[in-house]
Amino acid sequence: MSQQTLELVEKSSLKTEIPEFQIGDTVDVHTRILEGEKERIQVFNGVVIARAGSGTRETFIVRRIVGGEGVERKFPLHSPKIAKIEVKRRGIVRRAKLYFLRDRVGKAVRLKERRGDTKNGE
Repeated sequence: MSQQTLELVEKSSLKTEIPEFQIGDTVDVHTRILEGEKERIQVFNGVVIARAGSGTRETFIVRRIVGGEGVERKFPLHSPKIAKIEVKRRGIVRRAKLYFLRDRVGKAVRLKERRGDTKNGE
């Protein structure tokens, strides 16, 4: 199969209503959970520490602290299991991957908040 054919197939499964979020932002990810025949929404909130891939294979990792223990979860961006993504807070960061947050505890995990609508963090 040619590259153009693959792109056409992928384009049909891309979501259009994805909000703009970057590394360092605090987000709420609303995930559809199936329990038997019932479906419910579970919210996972935390800081986006990484984004990877492109097209339908794009993923992002969200990290949060639960009971003093760090929990990370990797989400496919265009998955039908993700009901919605809400950006709660925008963070100022200077790196593409925030894996250094794994070694930090307490207040050291907090990131400065980006104010206004500027792209460069002012």
